Amino acid sequence: MKRRNFTKLALGLSLGASLMGTSAMAQDNMRIALVVKALGIGFFEAAHKGAEEAAAELGNVEIIYTGPTDTTAEGQIEVINSLIAQGVDAIAVSSNDTDALVPTLKKAMQRGITVISWDSGVAEEGRQMHLNPSSNPLIGNMIIKLAADHLPDGGQVALLSATTTSTNQNIWIEEMNKVMANYPGIEVVSTVYGDDLADKSYREAQGLMQSYPDLDAIIAPTSVGIVAAAQAVEDAGKIGEVNVTGLGLPSEMAGAIESGASKSFAIWNPIDLGYSAAMIAHALAAGEATAEPGAEISIGRMGTITLDETNSAAMADPFVYDSSNIDEFKSIF
Repeated sequence: MKRRNFTKLALGLSLGASLMGTSAMAQDNMRIALVVKALGIGFFEAAHKGAEEAAAELGNVEIIYTGPTDTTAEGQIEVINSLIAQGVDAIAVSSNDTDALVPTLKKAMQRGITVISWDSGVAEEGRQMHLNPSSNPLIGNMIIKLAADHLPDGGQVALLSATTTSTNQNIWIEEMNKVMANYPGIEVVSTVYGDDLADKSYREAQGLMQSYPDLDAIIAPTSVGIVAAAQAVEDAGKIGEVNVTGLGLPSEMAGAIESGASKSFAIWNPIDLGYSAAMIAHALAAGEATAEPGAEISIGRMGTITLDETNSAAMADPFVYDSSNIDEFKSIF
């Protein structure tokens, strides 16, 4: 009897150890949440592909791709609170608001969760580091240069941005304004916001053309707005009169280049951006790197980044797409 009880106890302990081992193995996977501005946006879906590429390269990494259904801080806060409750290892967020997410992200960091921002940043106290897709001054100069290059005699341009609180777009516009003296004759007549919604962006572009009949270009530093503006120009019969430019995806802008609604636009590779964000989140969460000024962090096939005094870094320069190269890239992203 005692022998049987001992045997049962031994078997129970063995089974328990086995189950604990299985549980520990299941928890070995590092869970990195890629939180985007909103679901259903091609730019972020491409970034998701890059993050999954990084996960496959690293091994034992699970990417949780998530975000709100619309571009609001409230939606992102709800998503982040859910991730905190799940106990993820890292959160990499492209934020809808510089400041509104800070208290929630602070809570995440207090729970031991690695927090970085990428693409669109949060205030320094709300993250450990921020990855800019490119240098903000370079992007700011690029978006106005894309319009000015086709206006040798000057002209009227308008901005169709994302939301009033979008960190990255606001910084790029600010940097653009700093270099306006380099583009004499170019007049920025208005800035409107489409909230990264296709239908609202379309209506705002229509409104710009109606309010400014001599408008020469619409600059949209957002992949949703640029497509909507190009469609509005085409529908208004203003191809050749109003040039749409800014930041967009080759797959989504190929038609606009072909129709002439857009002569050129720029973007970095969002696949590379998602890949780099996942690599950084993993390095910090694994203790392989520390987020501090001057720190160098490996981003795999993209090389390394060096953090500045704000714990920010830039991934790469923006690249210009036009009729000469669009066919090469439109099937990639």
